[in-house]
Amino acid sequence: MTTETAPASATLDTMSHEPVTARRAGYGSLWARVPRELGFLLLTLPIVVAAISVLSAVFFTGVGMIAIFVGLFIIVVSLYIARGFGMLEVVRLRWAGQPEIRQPQWEPKGEPNTALRAILGPLVNGHYWLYLLHGMVVNFILGVVSWVVTVVWLSVGLGGVTSWFWGRFLPTDEQNLWLHQVILDWTFPGNSFTIDPYLGESVLEFAVGALFLVTLPFITRGFTVLHYAVARGMLSAWRSEALQREVADLSASRGAAVAAEDQSLRRLERDIHDGPQQRLVRLQMDLASAERKLDSDPGAARMLLTEARGQAHDTLEELRALSRGLVPPILQDRGLVTGLESLAARSTVPVQLEMNLDPELRLPSEIERSAYFVASELLTNAAKHARATGIRLHAALRRVPDGDTTWLDIWVIDNGVGGAVFADGHGLRGLDERLRGLRGILSIDSPVGGPTAIGAHIPLTDTAESSIPLS
Repeated sequence: MTTETAPASATLDTMSHEPVTARRAGYGSLWARVPRELGFLLLTLPIVVAAISVLSAVFFTGVGMIAIFVGLFIIVVSLYIARGFGMLEVVRLRWAGQPEIRQPQWEPKGEPNTALRAILGPLVNGHYWLYLLHGMVVNFILGVVSWVVTVVWLSVGLGGVTSWFWGRFLPTDEQNLWLHQVILDWTFPGNSFTIDPYLGESVLEFAVGALFLVTLPFITRGFTVLHYAVARGMLSAWRSEALQREVADLSASRGAAVAAEDQSLRRLERDIHDGPQQRLVRLQMDLASAERKLDSDPGAARMLLTEARGQAHDTLEELRALSRGLVPPILQDRGLVTGLESLAARSTVPVQLEMNLDPELRLPSEIERSAYFVASELLTNAAKHARATGIRLHAALRRVPDGDTTWLDIWVIDNGVGGAVFADGHGLRGLDERLRGLRGILSIDSPVGGPTAIGAHIPLTDTAESSIPLS
């Protein structure tokens, strides 16, 4: 079993040095993003000019023709064009290094998608009108201002630091106004400094240009973030839509959990009926027969009692097996890692363990129980149906790079015949429903001929993540 943990001293050392490194890399990171931000800002002017030109022409043409009803369709066209320009702005911001903006819900859920709704639906969707306002007014004003300031700032910076070279080629005469002399006379009244005009002007322009170049990253970052803030406020999905999606996901997860539990209870009822209940009926009949023959045929009664004792033992073992299916004691006492190891030890097919989990890891009981049941079912399927001669059981924690969620991944990989698919009423469908009850995912890769790789991926809640040992 592999356990990857970091020494405490290394963790403390990293934590103690991280803020200093971040401070040192702060200004450098600003410069690292200047090329992309400059590309975003310099391309803004032609894009916003094209947007306001096209949108104004199409939209106001539609407004002017609205009396003959054709104008409505032209306005709808302008709304679709505004949506295109808005999505272009979102893509450009993402390319400039800004966080992703969640797209709005363009089509209302739960309503029939008729032809009339597809044509005139944008007229009653507030997102389209916000995109139109963004493309025709807000982004045009912001784009012109940001483009002018950026171009002026960049031109002054580059022109100032290179003026010592190209300034000598400019024509001069006695009417020239030397800015460095004006500054010196204002700073030191009545001075008698004698400075070469070309040298003094070059030094002053170089200093101003260097100042503008040094502050250029703040200008590009500031305007890019301002564009992002406006786009996020006008072009992103509304919070109510995110809440609706969350409610829908929770409802689906709850429905899947209820269905999975109902299916588990039905299977338990069927197992009890087909197993222990039948054995108990047989036990009752054997005891009744033994009671009748106890006086007349003690030997036969003794044999019946011996068989009854065997039936009682088998019934007890079957009940223990069923109880392990409800809440395995080893899972409660020693945790998920030990529970998975016990599954591998009881498998009729050799199992190679790949446990990239801390042995002391404890997760919420519903997550550990579901992970254990899924692994048990997958190992059983591989042994019974896949005709496998070897199985790999892999378990690890995985953090999504662009998110804050940690996932528990459990893979069962066998060298069997393959061909496993989802089908209603089969085991894999039940596992999928159980995982969806925890907002998890069941992934299957099982080409005909094998091998088969089935993965269960369960997201951990904040409470679960807080219980994970630091590594």
